[in-house]
Amino acid sequence: MATLIGMAILAVVLPAWAGITFVGLVRARRGDGLPPPARPRRTPAKKAAWIAGLAYLAGGALHVYGLSYLPFLFPEDACWFAAGMKTYPDSSSALPVSLVCRGFEVVPWWVNPGLLVLGATAVAATVTSVVLAWRGRPRRGRGAAAGRP
Repeated sequence: MATLIGMAILAVVLPAWAGITFVGLVRARRGDGLPPPARPRRTPAKKAAWIAGLAYLAGGALHVYGLSYLPFLFPEDACWFAAGMKTYPDSSSALPVSLVCRGFEVVPWWVNPGLLVLGATAVAATVTSVVLAWRGRPRRGRGAAAGRP
């Protein structure tokens, strides 16, 4: 299978890439190359949306990390792998992330405050992005239809 994929790359992808590169070099030498693409303007709404997306992604990754401490299939092994105690967990919960073995909290202390900060950041950035996008869109009314600003 790997040989077949390698042959497909050698037969199709590499010649196409070489042809595109050659055409680009010829155009660059003759001076009739394509103009550089216009970069879209970064609005504050898009910046806030990017921040919200990154906060959601980081919060999800942190929550999955915290959930890795919890017992799923074998509860007796959760305390063994996380804290080195061969016992059943006293309690466990997914939100706030918690695993207690013999009165000792196993999940690191920074997981739940991190989830709180990332969650608040994600929600605030989402609301900010929506508000900025709503304010920045063009108005349609009688003044715009009549040619007045």
